[in-house]
Amino acid sequence: MNASTNIGDVSALADVASRERPVHVICLGLSALDQVWRVDRPFSGGSEKIKATGYGTLGGGMAANASIAVAKLGASASFWGRAGDDAAGHEMKSGFIAAGVDVENFRLFPEGRSSVSGVIVDRSGERQIVNFRGHYPEAADWLPLEAIARASSVLADPRWVEGAATLFREARARGIPTVLDGDMADAEVFERLLPLTDHAVFSEPALTAFVGSAEDRSLAALARFGCGVIAVTRGQSGVSWYENGGMHRQSAYAVDVVDTTGAGDVFHGAYALSIGAGLEVRAAMTFSAAAAAMKCRHPGGRNGIPDINECLAFIRTTP
Repeated sequence: MNASTNIGDVSALADVASRERPVHVICLGLSALDQVWRVDRPFSGGSEKIKATGYGTLGGGMAANASIAVAKLGASASFWGRAGDDAAGHEMKSGFIAAGVDVENFRLFPEGRSSVSGVIVDRSGERQIVNFRGHYPEAADWLPLEAIARASSVLADPRWVEGAATLFREARARGIPTVLDGDMADAEVFERLLPLTDHAVFSEPALTAFVGSAEDRSLAALARFGCGVIAVTRGQSGVSWYENGGMHRQSAYAVDVVDTTGAGDVFHGAYALSIGAGLEVRAAMTFSAAAAAMKCRHPGGRNGIPDINECLAFIRTTP
């Protein structure tokens, strides 16, 4: 067990798994269809052809994967987002339904084009990704704001800014925690969303692009936006966060990595679930780090996501 957190701190999640403590998380943002090629080595640059050892088509996207993680962990999840009324959009919708995610507010636009990604995964589990973000209306006036009242927490990625701002404003007004997946985005996006965010969890590249550095001191500098928690995930180096005027750290769990695709998304989904269940931040970080590590032992962005009880057992038995 990780020495920084006692298992008692996260054991309340067992009540979520048994349905004694209902938790519902709304995840809003990008849904993409990932076309995944497995290779011995990635592209090294320039004009080049490499051989794939495997190929598959999988649903992807930051908030989309987070919603799948919430559902697989054992809580209730809804995905709010946009896609085209095309083959990719319908395949994504079917994937959500199969995973138990509510898709009433995943809208397929007749004139839209779905987001599609190409993912190259090498033998070490590292990946290269190229993404077409899709084409659909930016307006969020069709979102059912009254439905936010039943949420325990809400999560958004930065790919649908108008939708995220609309969701976060309403959640804030209702006292529901807001969690931002701080992936790569223009500075103006973060400047708009961070004042509405309670828990901002950045990736290292996104934090560097936004403030020029991913060092711990950069987190404290973002306190001016008023977020309660500002964090950065660091892969195998764990996660750092700034809370209540101090810096904190959670180490990563050591596992045999097969594929890191979707690990950050699983972390964010597990974190939003934990916060929705009322866990303290340190316990939420521990649980999220464990869920992400367990996912990395399996290929694909959505394979290997544990349920809550499996994750709690992993925390009990893994250094």
